[in-house]
Amino acid sequence: MKTLKLKIATPERVIYENEIQQVSIPTMDGEITVLPNHVPLVSVLQAGEMRISDKDGEQVMAISGGFLEVRGQNEIVILADNAERATEIDIERAEKARARAEELMRQEKATEDIDFAKLQVVIDREMNRIRVGKKYKKIKSN
Repeated sequence: MKTLKLKIATPERVIYENEIQQVSIPTMDGEITVLPNHVPLVSVLQAGEMRISDKDGEQVMAISGGFLEVRGQNEIVILADNAERATEIDIERAEKARARAEELMRQEKATEDIDFAKLQVVIDREMNRIRVGKKYKKIKSN
């Protein structure tokens, strides 16, 4: 069976690097699935759930922002603003971070120096982490 080389990196570290069968990735144009022999492609990532099929089964990650490049036919590089394995998501911490960002947004509506776009990105990222984390925990408990 043909495989793909996948590398996922964030500004902090390489999150994942392995041979895979396929990966489904949320992009600004919708979710795409990359299989072996895919045409070269560059795309912008959107916050969402990424699913990777490798020799160990399915790996699920929460991902937000960044870029995807399919090189040649069988190499994928993802440079993500943020990526986290579903098994590592601390749902309680994500809910607290989302609540803090929402509170900051409410408190600062009267001032002009707050960057609402940055706060909205934080809220979107934390909501994605919560959604993926809860979905994964529900699947694992069944």
